[in-house]
Amino acid sequence: MLHREILTFLLFLSVAIGQHIPKRNITWFPCPEATSVNVTCGFLTVPLDYANTSTATMRLSMVKMNASKQPKQGTILLNPGGPGSSGREFLAGSDGPGLQIATGGTFDLIGFDPRGVGDTIPFSCFKNDSLRANYHIKDPVCLNSSDTAIGATRAVRAVLAKSCQENAKDTAELIGTGYVARDMMQIVDALDENGLLNYWGFSYGSALGATVAAMFPERMGKVVLDGVLNPFDYFSGRDVSQLTATDLSFDGFFTGCVANPEMCALAELTSKAGELSDKVYDLIYHLKYNPFVTGPDAVSEIIDYTFLKNAAYSAILRPVSWPLFATGLHGLLTNNVTEARTLSSLTAAQPTIFPDNGKEAVPAIRLSDILAEFYTTSDLLGDVYASNALSYRDWPFRAKGAYLGDFRVKTKNPILFVGGRLDPVTPLPNAYNASAGFEGSVVLEHGGYGHTSPSDPSLCTAKAIRAYFVNGTLPATGTKCEPLFGLFSGNTTADALALLAIS
Repeated sequence: MLHREILTFLLFLSVAIGQHIPKRNITWFPCPEATSVNVTCGFLTVPLDYANTSTATMRLSMVKMNASKQPKQGTILLNPGGPGSSGREFLAGSDGPGLQIATGGTFDLIGFDPRGVGDTIPFSCFKNDSLRANYHIKDPVCLNSSDTAIGATRAVRAVLAKSCQENAKDTAELIGTGYVARDMMQIVDALDENGLLNYWGFSYGSALGATVAAMFPERMGKVVLDGVLNPFDYFSGRDVSQLTATDLSFDGFFTGCVANPEMCALAELTSKAGELSDKVYDLIYHLKYNPFVTGPDAVSEIIDYTFLKNAAYSAILRPVSWPLFATGLHGLLTNNVTEARTLSSLTAAQPTIFPDNGKEAVPAIRLSDILAEFYTTSDLLGDVYASNALSYRDWPFRAKGAYLGDFRVKTKNPILFVGGRLDPVTPLPNAYNASAGFEGSVVLEHGGYGHTSPSDPSLCTAKAIRAYFVNGTLPATGTKCEPLFGLFSGNTTADALALLAIS
């Protein structure tokens, strides 16, 4: 009984800190950076530490896209995932116009950089770029890449922990999900609309959304969680469930390839999906001992086991990239250097509009919130994800203000969960597991491949999300939506949005 009373008190304390904060306004101004869409930049001053709101503050960076239709219905906050991904980059880049169409055009959209991301209290563990580059070169990433990879990974992750403790100790405990959830409600208060949060969160953004909904259930407006992480597993550090559909999704790459040989270079090698799968897995393991050299640059032009695993990870999230991935694999299997080089575009860093420190923000946020199982769950990505597990042992920080409850609440308005039946890293059961804790919520089953619903677009899914935001209408329980285009079709998300815009 005493244990329950203590837990209840801690839960109350975890939500209560940060109350009675003076209301502040968002400062909006023209973006100094060149953006491809029409957005306005802004910042909101919020407490640095919600456990001590009378002292230091910080600036929460954001961008806003104004509603394209009137009357305006309010504002939707966005989070693209990660953790460590920039909401500003998400909205101000090429995704912005599509997000506006998908939400109906009657809402302002705000993409914000959570704590530790971009210039919202930037999180950096290294004193200079040289030390940072050395760390990333040494990090093996895939634990199964060699017999020494586990030991090497433990060592470099210990270096990361020590470097973070030395250079980022003042902010490392202040960038966890619980504090970001409080920041979101500060934005809602500053907007001075109806006091309710409207939100669309993808991937890690679903864990953030579940957290803010559990902490402030009476203040939830229209909330869509898309590509759902199981919050119980995620915050316990045992999110092996992420990978339960990974290999099944990769099987779809092979079946789609042989069914569309004119769009898939690999199909010339065999017309049987099983044989093609065997060839590619054999290639992956062959590269452990026989890396493929495409040029003189030792960093970017050696395709080894880890490089190909990372390329596969990038490709499996976005079916639109599957023809390119197939061409690169064909090059490796046929010794065609020109084709093999195309794989680098899947792993290369993309230019950004705003400052990007995502590589350091990911472990900082992830580990502050919270091997063998990963291996046996997925042949393709098990050892990619398992490398994160080795970081827990040495990580010296614990996030302040973490949500301590059980994610079982009734929100003011029911949540819409969108789960992909073939999502490679957030499988459909996650959506049902998360939904079970939020009374009245509904799961929409999205039948496409790729990670989150926009990756393999469906007019049915898009219309359901738009109807929910615009009218508050939830899809019927058990609704299943199928993708608009087939695999290897050559169509893009932009093609789907064009159809949505006129439907």
